[in-house]
Amino acid sequence: MGKYDDILYLDRPISKNHKQMSIYDRSAQFAPFAALVGYEESIKEAARKTVDKIELSADEIELLSKKLAFLYANLSSHPLVSITYFKKDERKKGGNYINDTGSIKKIDIQEKKISLSKNNFINFDDIIDIVIIENEKT
Repeated sequence: MGKYDDILYLDRPISKNHKQMSIYDRSAQFAPFAALVGYEESIKEAARKTVDKIELSADEIELLSKKLAFLYANLSSHPLVSITYFKKDERKKGGNYINDTGSIKKIDIQEKKISLSKNNFINFDDIIDIVIIENEKT
């Protein structure tokens, strides 16, 4: 006869003072525990890469100015372009380069901004390249 044979097949005790815990509450005891709230998000943010803004040479700036002048002169034909520009990161130093393709909607010389058909405004100073794909006829 073993040490616990006398209690091996008895029903489990039921408390007279405490209500039986639900299965959901019992399972919550074994749920993962996050000791450092926000730590995982901080790690992901630190791992996210950004780059510094490229400073263009005088020749590159002049070439972009000529392309912008051409686009402004042909604005009524809604030229289709691909623009590569720098977008500053809102949370970290630096940013990323984005390439947007669309028809030119508006060029604001006073504000030094260009707008594509997607209604996003791009500052002239952030543009590093413009590729004119075609002039659409409206």
